[in-house]
Amino acid sequence: MTRPLGVGLAGLGTVGGGVLALLRANAEIVAARAGRPVVVTAVAARERGRDRGVSLEGLRWFDDPAALAADPAIDVVVEVIGGADGVAHATVQAAIAAGKPVVTANKALLAVHGAALAAAAERAGVPLAFEAAVAGGIPVIKAVREGLAGNRISRVAGILNGTCNYILTVMRERGREFADVLAEAQKLGYAEADPGIDVDGIDAAHKLAILAALAFGRPVAFEAVHVEGIRNVSALDIAFAGTLGYRIKLLGIARRQEGGIEARVHPCMVPEASPLARVDGVFNAVVAECDFAGQVTLEGRGAGAGPTASAVVADLIDIARGRFTPVWGAQSGALSDAASVPMAAHVGAYYLRLMVVDRPGVIADVTAILRDGGVSLESMLQRGRSPGEAVPVVLVTHETRESAMREALARIAALDAVLEEPAVIRIEPA
Repeated sequence: MTRPLGVGLAGLGTVGGGVLALLRANAEIVAARAGRPVVVTAVAARERGRDRGVSLEGLRWFDDPAALAADPAIDVVVEVIGGADGVAHATVQAAIAAGKPVVTANKALLAVHGAALAAAAERAGVPLAFEAAVAGGIPVIKAVREGLAGNRISRVAGILNGTCNYILTVMRERGREFADVLAEAQKLGYAEADPGIDVDGIDAAHKLAILAALAFGRPVAFEAVHVEGIRNVSALDIAFAGTLGYRIKLLGIARRQEGGIEARVHPCMVPEASPLARVDGVFNAVVAECDFAGQVTLEGRGAGAGPTASAVVADLIDIARGRFTPVWGAQSGALSDAASVPMAAHVGAYYLRLMVVDRPGVIADVTAILRDGGVSLESMLQRGRSPGEAVPVVLVTHETRESAMREALARIAALDAVLEEPAVIRIEPA
C-alpha cells in the first residue's frame, strides 16, 4: 500500500467524533477499499479539554480550523463544523486555496455558497465532496449525480428532515398536537433546544437546493426555494388526512417543468400507498423520477453520528482512489441556466379546512368564492351538525394555480362565519 491519506478533521461534535470512531473501528476495511490507510492526523475544535468519548492521543491540535486547512502535512480536509458562514466557510475556502480536497457534511454552507465554492474548487482542480450533506447515510448524492447520470430527471422529492418526520409520525399515531410532540422530541434529543431550523423547513430547504442542483445540472439556488414548516399542522388535519386516504409529510420537491425548475418545501398530503407515505420516525427518503431508470427510491437514517460518518468516509475513499466528479455533475460551462419557477405558478390540488359557524348559507358563500376564482371542488367533508356552533368543513380541490388559491383564501378568511385562519395543505401525487 502507498502512504496513508492524512486527514485534517475540522469539528469534533457528533459527526466529527463519529468519523474518528468509524475510521478506527473499520480501519482495515477502509484501507482495502481506499487502496491505502485513511488516517486522521490533526483536528481542530473548540474546548480542547472536553471529553468527546474518543481518544485524541497522537493527533495534532489546531485552535484555528483555517490554519489546519492550510497545513502542508494534511492531504484532505473534512469540515463538520456546520453553519453557512463564519469558521466553516473560512475553513473550506482556505483548504481549496491551498489546493486540498474537501469533504463536508455542511448543507447550509453548500446551499448558500455552493456555487462560488464549486467554481473555486474547479479552478483549483480539487474535489469538493458532500455525500454527508443530504440524507446522512443514504447515498443520495452518488445516486443522483453518478448512478442516474445518463437519465433526464423530471422530479426529485423527499423526506429530508428526520425531526419533522418524527413529529408528524407521533402526531398521527397518538393524536397529539405539534407543541406537545415537539417538547417530547426535544427531551429525547430528536429536536434541538432551538428547533426553528428543522420545524420551519430551513434544513430541508438547504438539502433540496443541493438535490435540485444535482438533478437538473444547474448551480445551486437556495434563494429560489419556497419554504414552509410544520408548526401549523394540527392533529385535526392529520386525522382528516387519514379519512381521505392520505398522510401528511414535510416534503422537499423539485420538478422540471415548462419554463424552468420549481423547488419547494412544505407539508404535503401524500397518498397512503405512495413510497414516501410509509417512511416514519426519524428516517429520510428520496424519490427520483427518470426517463430511463423510472422511479428510484432510497430510504434510511438521515442523521446521527454513524450514518453521517459513513457518508463522510465514503467520500474519503473516493478521494484516496483518485475518483473525482465535478461538484454539480458537470463542469461549470456545461451547467444549465434554467430559470426558477415562482411558487405562485405552481399547479396542484389542495386540502382546505375551515372552522365555520354552522348556519345556512355559509358553504354556499365559500363555494361561490372558489367558483369565482376558478377553483374547482373535487369533494367536501363535514362531520355532523351543530347549529350555531363552530364546525370543521373540509374541501378538496381539483388542480388549480397557487395564485388563484391564495386570492380565494384571502376572500374566504374575510367571511364573518369563518372563525380562524383556513388550514391549507397541498396534495402531492404519488
